[in-house]
Amino acid sequence: MFVDRARVRLIAGRGGNGCVSFRREKFVPKGGPDGGDGGDGGSIYLVSDPGMNSLIRYRYNPYFKAENGAHGKGKNMHGRKGKDLYLKVPVGTVVKDAQTGEVLFDFTEPGQKFLAVRGGKGGRGNARFVTPTNRAPRYAEPGEEGEERELLLEVKVMADVGLVGLPNAGKSSLLRRVSRARPRVEPWPFTTLSPHVGVVSLNDEDSFIMADIPGLIENAHKGAGLGIKFLKHIERTRIVVLLIDLSPEAPHPLKQVDILLKELKSYSSELAGKVKAIVVNKIDLIPDEKRDFSDIINRARDMGVEFYAISALTGEGVEKFLQGIYSLLKE
Repeated sequence: MFVDRARVRLIAGRGGNGCVSFRREKFVPKGGPDGGDGGDGGSIYLVSDPGMNSLIRYRYNPYFKAENGAHGKGKNMHGRKGKDLYLKVPVGTVVKDAQTGEVLFDFTEPGQKFLAVRGGKGGRGNARFVTPTNRAPRYAEPGEEGEERELLLEVKVMADVGLVGLPNAGKSSLLRRVSRARPRVEPWPFTTLSPHVGVVSLNDEDSFIMADIPGLIENAHKGAGLGIKFLKHIERTRIVVLLIDLSPEAPHPLKQVDILLKELKSYSSELAGKVKAIVVNKIDLIPDEKRDFSDIINRARDMGVEFYAISALTGEGVEKFLQGIYSLLKE
């Protein structure tokens, strides 16, 4: 199951109390204060892990608390520090304050670490308060409470190329052909219910990451179909490719382009500016003598983007498309 949004409550550990203690030893009639400090409470960190691709673990367990610090003891013995808690999140996770919506951190690379809540500081023991005028202090500090915060975690798929198209346009079929990703492929709409990512290897040295974004329909930005649930994933891509369905039951290719562009622009004008290519798919359904793509070629030229004609099923035109996209990425 792909879970790209989760709400979590994090509580850092409380600091241990300082100790009030006085030295008591045989043959030492006037032992001084020897109360130790309490240990600091444990903190909670978020760490990006490339092995994770979902927030599923946080859906059923949204509450986490770090260990408290131990109290100080006599003989100047300090309390043990509470263990820090490290929570793994997928690369591409955006951390927001659940109350204000403020973005606190954005995990863009593996191994990044974010201090989500800080543990409370341990209290000082009475040995810390000795002065020339107060040689036997009978008080110590209590430990501080750890920070508590409710966070909203959102995963946005990170890829070089994002495939955008209407349902059943062949995005999953194309990703299966050019990479080792294995998204589900069926002859009905909305087969893909979560983004899939695959590595496209052109040779031993050149490769890029391609993402199959679930199908958009008209008014998706208003919640139609799968709504904007997956539009946010396209924000992370460097290049957006519009995949157009040439099957007889699909809308006219130019209408498909208009629908997709409208949805991208309605969600974000910046997103629409990432469109760098229009690709018509399923050319295997059209005989060679009837392949006339002049109208959509002109549209691509007017938009200043590349045009490619492919068949994800047979592989026709796919190699040329991949080389062209890689050239765009290098630019």
